[in-house]
Amino acid sequence: MLIRIVGLVTIEHDGIPPQHLSSAQAQVAFTRLILERTTGTSRDQLADTVWPEGLPDTWASALRSVVSRVRAYVTSPLQKPGETPLIAQSGRYLLHLPDDAAVDLEAADMAVTEAKEAFAERAYAVAQQLAAGAVSNLRGSFLPAHEGEWVNGIRDRVDELRLTALELASLSASALRDDHHALRYADEAVRRSPLRESAYRCRMAAYAAVGNRADALRTYQRLREVLAEELGIDPAAETQAAYLELLQTPELPQPRDIAPGPGPQDSLDPHLLGAFDALLPPGR
Repeated sequence: MLIRIVGLVTIEHDGIPPQHLSSAQAQVAFTRLILERTTGTSRDQLADTVWPEGLPDTWASALRSVVSRVRAYVTSPLQKPGETPLIAQSGRYLLHLPDDAAVDLEAADMAVTEAKEAFAERAYAVAQQLAAGAVSNLRGSFLPAHEGEWVNGIRDRVDELRLTALELASLSASALRDDHHALRYADEAVRRSPLRESAYRCRMAAYAAVGNRADALRTYQRLREVLAEELGIDPAAETQAAYLELLQTPELPQPRDIAPGPGPQDSLDPHLLGAFDALLPPGR
């Protein structure tokens, strides 16, 4: 079973068409119950999530109706009458999933963690595959029809995780001299977060990997202009170090084919790849 909460909210079973949840209120309730299934969600918390701008006068009965929709959605027709994975216990709602169930956001989070470890170990092909898989799981918007403190917090988490996955995929591709994917992922990261320096550093690394120093330098200049216009600041020291290294390099590596594989590959200049160290696991 695969549960998607980023993009269209669905439950997917092998050999069965995806089940969609159309109600916006039921979607947000279902999503919070999924992500908090270990500890459960209190009735008040769930109500505040469904109605972030204020509870209706009859919110208790309205919440029961929303929960009933979610219960019907998650209850399999194969279960015995009266059995349901969504139960109320001691003022909290608990949702029990099968052991083989996977949630797209949680799978992406795990993949990014593993990709960071693979990147730190210079297993760039593995890192790229994991990061690209995370990007794929994070396509789409998180509950676009809903707002509120809880939803906005998860949305920020999704956005940050997506950007980290894009940057990991880009830098891993750069280390493999895969300029197409390196630029593709870096460009998407810059487009999604135009003031994010690490995304620009990924673009610099992508150009440097194939010997295109001119565009790598232009990327830095564009970042410098954007930061000055929007924030009135200069690029960070690590970005400036990467830029100076490009200026001092007499000749960048020429494009060459490297067969991707699980083992270590030739790396880029340490100033370019090292600029990503802040996103790697502690102690690496």
